[in-house]
Amino acid sequence: MSNNKHIIPHEHQLCKQKRAAIKGQKPCVLWFTGLSGSGKSTLANAVEVKLNQLQKHSYLLDGDNIRTGLNQGLGFSEEDRVENIRRVAEVAKLFVESGLIVLSAFISPFQKERDKARALVANDEFIEIFVDTPLEVCQHRDPKGLYKKAIKGEIPNFTGISSPYEIPNKAEIHIKTDKMTIEEASQIIIQYLQKRGYLTC
Repeated sequence: MSNNKHIIPHEHQLCKQKRAAIKGQKPCVLWFTGLSGSGKSTLANAVEVKLNQLQKHSYLLDGDNIRTGLNQGLGFSEEDRVENIRRVAEVAKLFVESGLIVLSAFISPFQKERDKARALVANDEFIEIFVDTPLEVCQHRDPKGLYKKAIKGEIPNFTGISSPYEIPNKAEIHIKTDKMTIEEASQIIIQYLQKRGYLTC
């Protein structure tokens, strides 16, 4: 029996607007989604470096890193993958409340789960970035050898091989990493943030 009915959220005296104001930025979630090997983490890292150079406050949540700590008890069944993204989305929400720009780099293959993550924050605080790279390019890159293992059947429920990836239907930014460099792609994202006032508050 759940005891959630006895939990009463504590009201903080400081709001996210005040936390963000001293940082000179507007908090948001940069949600990078795409196949394994698409370049999500590499691109997110490049964007965070640029944000740091602009003296903006950010934090990067990465799939493998989260699974070695917060989500280490989760497997790769569809149920566990959904729970993995749910937890990440909740953490991202907390970072937004702290006034940070949080970068989230996860395959997050299901549209329903990405929509749930979006719904946790204000509409203009969620920026979905579709890192669109053809499956064959991802398989050729295969930096961790995961596709080879998945094709051999050593990794079940692997996105793009034995589990589907649902293409985003309303991504704010669409990046094709097979058509441009990481530098070009990261600059597109920074310019998006600058034009919309996330970096000039």
